[in-house]
Amino acid sequence: MTKLEKLSPGSWHYQMMAEVFPDLLRPSDALIDLYEGGSPVVALSPDLVRSGGLGNFFQKYPERFINTGLSEQNTVSMAAGLATTGAVPWVSGMSAFLALLCNEQIRMDVAYSQQPVRFLGHHTGLSFGFYGSSHHATEDIGVLRPLANMTIISPSDDAQQYAAMMASRDHDGPIYYRTGRGRDPKIYEAGVEFTIGKAHEHFKGTDVTIIACGMPVHPALQVARKLNAEGHSVGLLDMATIKPLDVDAVLEAAGRSKTILTIEEHNILGGLGSAVAEVMAENGSKARLMRHGIKDEYSLIGPPSHLYRHYKLDKDGIEDIVRLLLS
Repeated sequence: MTKLEKLSPGSWHYQMMAEVFPDLLRPSDALIDLYEGGSPVVALSPDLVRSGGLGNFFQKYPERFINTGLSEQNTVSMAAGLATTGAVPWVSGMSAFLALLCNEQIRMDVAYSQQPVRFLGHHTGLSFGFYGSSHHATEDIGVLRPLANMTIISPSDDAQQYAAMMASRDHDGPIYYRTGRGRDPKIYEAGVEFTIGKAHEHFKGTDVTIIACGMPVHPALQVARKLNAEGHSVGLLDMATIKPLDVDAVLEAAGRSKTILTIEEHNILGGLGSAVAEVMAENGSKARLMRHGIKDEYSLIGPPSHLYRHYKLDKDGIEDIVRLLLS
């Protein structure tokens, strides 16, 4: 891009990016509908217009988009400042950098003053594959969950992400959305209902209840269907909202099932499993708990499919774990 050229929907540089990075993540759909519905949306991105899924919003409303360049920390502080003017800023960035590199700015500039900034942390978990441990976001829930006023949502497919973003309209304070690469298999139909702080129950189970979020929900759903067809009783809760956690749903499942199995594309320390463990311990639950995810280590490097298989986050791996618990 030449020194004088601006990144505009009609520029050659933008068109090239549109071909290389199509809007796989689809947050543009929700941002467009939110803005056209009256929400004062402003989108910000540290030079990740297309790979962050904001290309369509930028193309339709370029005046509502700010490309901040590769300066994630400044982007968060800019969003906090915009929020004080009445805008609702949406910051899109790679999860590993948005949650970890910008933790200080999120803590002091956004959460402390309860600004309505929405964070779209994409390429979370192991989805960056060959980019390596520096780009794998397996600690983001753990570093953001202790922040006061912070809401954390981990949608499991595009339809749920759209519904979760639309549910932010009347929500006070910041929200962190944890999303993958936009290649997640379909689970929900368009128009699925979503309430912040409420789990989506797929099955009730008395032997094992799986509580999952994000990417592992789809393979867990396949496993639950298969084992239930064999005569077992396997429940499944899609705990898309990690904070505030649906305490009633956890306790109801723990009161009915012999074992609770949490599954997350995240370190088992500080994430969904830790949140569920806190609720069960504080309420004297007698159900057994097993947390499944990445075992307190830096993740390996490889294609995402291979990493999911290695960490038993794919269908076969989850099935092996559930069968072990059933036995």
